[in-house]
Amino acid sequence: MSLNQIWMQRDLAVLWHPCTQMKDHEQLPLIPIRRGDGVWLEDFDGKRYLDAVSSWWVNVFGHANPRINARIREQLDSLEHVMLAGFSHQPVIELSERLVALTPPGLERVFYTDNGSTGIEVALKMSYHYWRNAGQTDKKRFVTLTNSYHGETVAAMSVGDVALFTDTYKPLLLDTFKVPSPDCYLRAEGVSWEDHSRAMFAHMEQTLAEHHAEIAAVIVEPLIQGAGGMRMYHPVYLQLLREACDRYEVHLIHDEIAVGFGRTGTMFACEQAGITPDFLCLSKALTGGYLPMAAVLTTDRVYQAFYDDYETLRAFLHSHTYTGNPLACAAALATLDIFAEDNVIEANKVLAARMASATAHLAGHPHVAEVRQTGMALAIEMVQNKASRTPYPWQERRGLKVYQHALERGALLRPLGSVVYFLPPYCITEQQIDFLAEVAEQGIELATRERVSVAVPGDRYPGFRDPG
Repeated sequence: MSLNQIWMQRDLAVLWHPCTQMKDHEQLPLIPIRRGDGVWLEDFDGKRYLDAVSSWWVNVFGHANPRINARIREQLDSLEHVMLAGFSHQPVIELSERLVALTPPGLERVFYTDNGSTGIEVALKMSYHYWRNAGQTDKKRFVTLTNSYHGETVAAMSVGDVALFTDTYKPLLLDTFKVPSPDCYLRAEGVSWEDHSRAMFAHMEQTLAEHHAEIAAVIVEPLIQGAGGMRMYHPVYLQLLREACDRYEVHLIHDEIAVGFGRTGTMFACEQAGITPDFLCLSKALTGGYLPMAAVLTTDRVYQAFYDDYETLRAFLHSHTYTGNPLACAAALATLDIFAEDNVIEANKVLAARMASATAHLAGHPHVAEVRQTGMALAIEMVQNKASRTPYPWQERRGLKVYQHALERGALLRPLGSVVYFLPPYCITEQQIDFLAEVAEQGIELATRERVSVAVPGDRYPGFRDPG
């Protein structure tokens, strides 16, 4: 029995894994990882896998990064943790100062939690509580976009709209307004991303016009709807939304947990719209993928609505045990140092261009409806019928076939349904991008292949045809 098999058996005897039907592992081998190095993960049998999804979108500067390692080790020798109620420490103060300086103007206060979902919960509660403190107690509902995802705690699920995650728990969820997404995959032929996004804003305008008196906030994933299939839209939507939220006196919450820290091509996605949200939620890449931490940045106006004598009971009494953990702060400070010292955003433009060129030909694949990209996020959407964009039945699990092929080739590609995507660490090389494109193309061919004996002459993809 191999070392992988030994660790796999021990794991399956005691663990319950996230986002997993555990019965799958009767046929689908679990992969125990022994170590990481840069873009690579290595299992106990010595096989390496290129981490094309940044280990669930968190790792931006590679596994076992020596600069982040050193900062955490240094912090470990002085302070591992202290509660943030009534106490503070140097790393959390320095990190807060840097986040305020780095984010768009007007975000002046930082509130910490343990993970992205709880960060969303903080923003929702803080918005509702703000209006309550302001005497507008009717403003207690939230607006979200269809196909959105904001986490898996109860309030975070309430403002999400990916049925796989929310349908089971509908009786537990808050009543929210769901507005059609500006998702540009759905645009009519010949319509630009900007025109489609602008036109789709009419739905949001109508909702705000009719219901603003009872709406506390609008929450969006700016530019990229991640778990909804890496669907993308134009920054003009965010510009229109900021103006409308101001006009109707509604808060704007940006969930940049997945897209912050350079993923969209700018440090924060809201920069591309030239706006400042009332709440900016950050996590994942905040600590370089090392330790769980989330930050919610907000305005001094929001902060002042809670600042009063204790007896008024206006304080925001929300807490998490590991809020502002010094080790996580150290990892985050090291991550910000790398951004500052290595000119990462500019360097990423070269990598993003290589991702585009390496996959451009896949747009001609008979079962690829679209290859889309925003910065360092690229998605390839497999479909049953290219002309009609008819999706594959989800029960066929076509993406799983791509995942399995990629593992065989030494790559971690974990598709979202039938959407194959690249969201790699920023330390990836152009040659490694080419390798991922090759693996993805092979996986897509295997996943969409029908058993046909005759290839169409001149067809780049022999053995394929549309089943519809």
